[in-house]
Amino acid sequence: MSRPTEVAYQFIKQKIMDGIFMPSQKLVESDLSELIGVSRNTIKKALLKLEQENLVTLEENKGATIKSFSLNEIINYLEIREVLEGLIAKTAAINISDSDLIQLDETVERMKEHLNNNRFDEYSKCNLLFHNIIYEASTNEQAVEMVNKIKTQLQRLRIKTILVPGRTQESFKEHQKILNAIKSKDGKWAEDAVKFHVSNVRKTIVENYSFLV
Repeated sequence: MSRPTEVAYQFIKQKIMDGIFMPSQKLVESDLSELIGVSRNTIKKALLKLEQENLVTLEENKGATIKSFSLNEIINYLEIREVLEGLIAKTAAINISDSDLIQLDETVERMKEHLNNNRFDEYSKCNLLFHNIIYEASTNEQAVEMVNKIKTQLQRLRIKTILVPGRTQESFKEHQKILNAIKSKDGKWAEDAVKFHVSNVRKTIVENYSFLV
């Protein structure tokens, strides 16, 4: 991918993931070209890449539209993610290094501090780091790749779940359980703890769907 195409791709992708470009919103190539400062041909290439990631829909003579997922599609994706995250955690618990365990511990401590000070954006960043440490420790690279694709597609929803009253406190307790399971090197416990966490994410989205979309 050329540098201008990469810039356009990253710009549009971030706007989608942050929820600034909304589901079902039309993307006008000429407007994006002017906004980003690249050619329309570059925008076309960036949109093709985003279509491959299932973030936009391209239709002949209609242009690009931000992909919109139904509640059933979201539930299906999260059910798939639950199984895959379990597999990832199971192998990570067995293979994780002492230095990664220390980093996990420190990340959970920072999450606690951010939660106590209502710094939800910082909490979210630590949440992301926590899972990435586990992904790095896993030997199932294919599962990690698939989970990251699902998380990218649903990130705008995940960000908003922080605003659901009580959810962040529940999330923190779930991360503590995952940490304890991985520290014990117990693959089955780690698998169950992560699956419980993802199932609660799914439950939160289902119960608050009208608020989150």
